[in-house]
Amino acid sequence: MEAHFPSRRHSWLMNFVDALWAAVGLLVERDPQVTTAVFVSLQVAVLGTISATLLGAPFGFWVATREFGGRRAVELLLNTATALPTVVVGLLTYALLSRRGLLGDLGLLYTRTAMVVGETLLIAPLMAALTLAVVSGADARIHETALTLGASPTRAALTVAAEMRRGLLGAVATGFGRLISELGIALMVGGNIAEATRTMTTAIALETSKGEFALGLALGILLLAVALVVNVGAALLAPPHRDS
Repeated sequence: MEAHFPSRRHSWLMNFVDALWAAVGLLVERDPQVTTAVFVSLQVAVLGTISATLLGAPFGFWVATREFGGRRAVELLLNTATALPTVVVGLLTYALLSRRGLLGDLGLLYTRTAMVVGETLLIAPLMAALTLAVVSGADARIHETALTLGASPTRAALTVAAEMRRGLLGAVATGFGRLISELGIALMVGGNIAEATRTMTTAIALETSKGEFALGLALGILLLAVALVVNVGAALLAPPHRDS
């Protein structure tokens, strides 16, 4: 009789299904490696998003509501900075926090704080650029009317933010999405230390290189789930589209 061997495609599919079931088991059992990596990822991404928003959004709003020489150049620089590779930002952060760096005496390298610093630097320009785009698309009369009615500049800015919160929430979700899936900075200044600085993305890279495909897949599923939850949350908080 002629022997029948499974095709390569069938074999790959069976391996994937087996890994998927194993991944589901790890999620159900709350494997410590999985839960720790998820916690570190969420902590670093949330803190990085908050700090980058506090730095970038006010600057983007300021640029959007001012007319000054060189504004186009500033917009161009912001848009260019949004495309910075994570490894470049990681290298700059490493140079800043290493022993010979400007902040080397603080001993922050290979800590979660170092990761937050690097990820803040990564998306602060993105938050500024997205805020600039959102506020530039708002009706200029909102800001002008608020100032005319005696509102302070800060109060006027909050009025515009309230009117444009759908776009601003989308900007925050975009920034968080980039950080939760970030790899280069987490590796370079975090060091991928187990139960300390290991994130979902660094764990996926490590476990996959070790042949632990099921654990990598479990973390990948969680990574997508977190991104989905954040985007759903932003959509629920944002006001519905108004019919024209």
